[in-house]
Amino acid sequence: MSTEEKSAAPRSLAEALRVRDDVSLAALLRSRPDLITPVPTDLTQLATRAGTRASVVRALERLDRFALQTAEALAVAPDPASYGELLALMGGDEQDPAVAAALPRAAALLREQALVWGADDRLRLVRTARELLAPSPQHPSPTGLGPTVREATAGMSPGRIQEILAAVRLPSTHDSVSAVSALAALFADRRRMAAVLAGLPEESREVLDRLVWGPPYGQVTHDPAAHLRALLDRGLLLPTAPGTVVLPREVALHLRAGRAHRAPEPVPPPVEAAATHRPQVVDATAAGQALAALATVEELLKEWDEGGPSVLRAGGLSVRDLKRTAVALDVPEPVAAFWVELAYGAGLIASDGEAEERYAATPAYDEWRELPSAERWARLAGTWLTATRTPGVVGGRDAKDRTLSALGPNLDRSAAPEVRHRVLALLAGLPEGASPVEESVLARLRWERPLRGPQQREAGSGDGRGEDLRSRIARWTLSEAELLGVTGRGALAAPGRALIGAPEAPRRAAEEKEEPEGPGDKLPVHHHRALTATAPPTSAERAAATATAARLLAPLFPEPLDHVLLQADLTAVAPGPLERGLADVLGVLADVESKGGATVYRFTPGSVRRALDAGRSAADLHAFLARHSRTPVPQPLTYLIDDVARRHGRLRVGAASAYVRCDDDATLDEILADKRAAALGLRRLAPTVLAAQADPAALLDGLRAIGFAPAAESAAGDVLIARADSHRTPPRAAPEPVPDGPPAPDDTLLAAAMRAVRAGDLASTAPRKPGPGSEASDGGGGEAGAPGGALPRTSAAETLATMQAAVLTGEALWIGYVNAEGAASQRVIAPIRVEGGFVTAYDHTADEVRTYPLHRVTGVAELADDAG
Repeated sequence: MSTEEKSAAPRSLAEALRVRDDVSLAALLRSRPDLITPVPTDLTQLATRAGTRASVVRALERLDRFALQTAEALAVAPDPASYGELLALMGGDEQDPAVAAALPRAAALLREQALVWGADDRLRLVRTARELLAPSPQHPSPTGLGPTVREATAGMSPGRIQEILAAVRLPSTHDSVSAVSALAALFADRRRMAAVLAGLPEESREVLDRLVWGPPYGQVTHDPAAHLRALLDRGLLLPTAPGTVVLPREVALHLRAGRAHRAPEPVPPPVEAAATHRPQVVDATAAGQALAALATVEELLKEWDEGGPSVLRAGGLSVRDLKRTAVALDVPEPVAAFWVELAYGAGLIASDGEAEERYAATPAYDEWRELPSAERWARLAGTWLTATRTPGVVGGRDAKDRTLSALGPNLDRSAAPEVRHRVLALLAGLPEGASPVEESVLARLRWERPLRGPQQREAGSGDGRGEDLRSRIARWTLSEAELLGVTGRGALAAPGRALIGAPEAPRRAAEEKEEPEGPGDKLPVHHHRALTATAPPTSAERAAATATAARLLAPLFPEPLDHVLLQADLTAVAPGPLERGLADVLGVLADVESKGGATVYRFTPGSVRRALDAGRSAADLHAFLARHSRTPVPQPLTYLIDDVARRHGRLRVGAASAYVRCDDDATLDEILADKRAAALGLRRLAPTVLAAQADPAALLDGLRAIGFAPAAESAAGDVLIARADSHRTPPRAAPEPVPDGPPAPDDTLLAAAMRAVRAGDLASTAPRKPGPGSEASDGGGGEAGAPGGALPRTSAAETLATMQAAVLTGEALWIGYVNAEGAASQRVIAPIRVEGGFVTAYDHTADEVRTYPLHRVTGVAELADDAG
């Protein structure tokens, strides 16, 4: 490198960022949004923030496996290292072509992330990343390498070092530094090192083979065996503590043929197809699942319509209430937890906030029910895709060993939305209609985020697999997507593809011939890139995606039916989804006996009485059934309705404490004679009136339990229509997802942050002319304007005079300014007007015209002529 090139090379990360163009700098801020929260004042502060431990750890966690392996290799390479040295560490002596092809991308990614800076001949890993990834006894490196010869011999006596030189036939030196350098050079020389190893006994080689891929540390006794003594004498094992030896890094690299990693992984593992189905079959299956999902959510909300389970004191559902809900929905408890959490995340259920707090439907549920079926599904699916609440952890234990309950706290997992989206994107990358091999999906995710795996294990998960959190979320995603109808038969359906913003897959000629596609078909490269983009979609993009998903799903749903098939065994069969009005009335008039492709309803005396209590007359029920049945109304059903209606309301129950009246005194005699009515405390007040000690509600239930069909009446003697009161919470907002760190900046924020950082950097680095009296100083007084220096200091008279002169000449000035809160800053301004103790100027730092009080200006300095 020439002297000119050396002077032009960046000497720090800040200088490396300073020479980046706006596109490169914007890519850094977009990929590491924590760097602009808050917006840094200049590039020096940005570089400092990029080197903090928390920010570096976060950036490392978002590297794929090969990029992380590249960073790990740089951590054990010389500092700085050339690209050739890095390639040798990654590809080894044989230079793996796949590694050589993938390394430029990995190095560019590390540069873009500001984890590596410098030209190709002087690559530097940021200091914090080197400290995190470099090997140490407390934190072994994933490479399995140990310390260098220089590090391992730091505490060794000079005499012992000279003995090692003599054992490997190197000339003695006058100092330990040159001796260590000579030993390291020998170990790094392939030819000479091979000669040293050739003279070792086989047992010694076996010891080296055990240590070569790590861990590099071993134990020895105070009197080691001969084969160990041969290694210690030659420095192939170096003592680090009493009884502990280490394999030096240079020796290990020779034995590994120069490779830092045993198995570099330059190429992501492919997602394999387990089976391929016709896309039409996939879409139809997914649509069926979507209908079932809507029915399940509606059934859940119907179950809680009059007020659901109580809220635990710590929040959430009790285990008993979750079991009851699972029985009511006829699903396993984990699946019930999923539906409950989905309805909660969509804002359809919430706590009512009453003294005896219970869960209930929200007003948003009534609005949701009125939407078309496809839009209702799209809202549920969109909620699921972006929610951070993770029902899969229900039943596990939190950090304090407390059980995690459905709808309770501590269910948010900020990685969930990204994992769900990525799993669906991987499915979209398969041939259309192909379902994946689950383990291949998990392997791909582990390659893409290796540090977000083993580091994120859940305590007390109870699954026995010890899997990392991302893998568990991925497994849950595959099963939940099938439950929700995002996938069908394991393959991504067209609405699910639209949900993640993937382009619609074209119907190929093979599909038109009804032939399955082969698993080897691939999507175009640009499609793969679009799916692997890390920028999260905006709210407008998500709304457009859910609208497209609803549009694609709507034609797949069957038209709602306006009829049922009545049968002689007092059942009605609905051969498909019913119109909402029909379904609501039938749900009151009959009990659901079985669900599936066709729903079977059963008419019972209790269900008919329920319809009569809701204000329907027998004539209404007959007309309703005749209107909506494709088969003649069976005679047994007609008789059942008439019989229940004839007895319904003959007895009247009101408040006295309670009373019973009936025009037929024989009926009252029958009640008084029935031993089962003894608990009601009945006594005759008149031939047609009985008084009771029980309240009206208990009296109604008691008489119905012994076979009568009383009706309630008001104080005026009118029959009360007993409709089930729907309990609703006050308006509630759906729970907000917990972000996984600072949100990615939008284009507006990014542009504003870029302007502020560039302008602040201009203010801090623009060359200044020496201030008054600075000629006699060493640059620390009047030159206060050196980059990173203190604020300029001038007297009030000097400040005013310089400002007025700049107004006439149009020159820019560098000022120090302290605002009303006492915060000091440096600014570059072009004064326009000075009057009344204020200066009006164009502020290059803020990129706008501002007015500043002169008494808040600490000092002023002229910019050097070459400042532009």
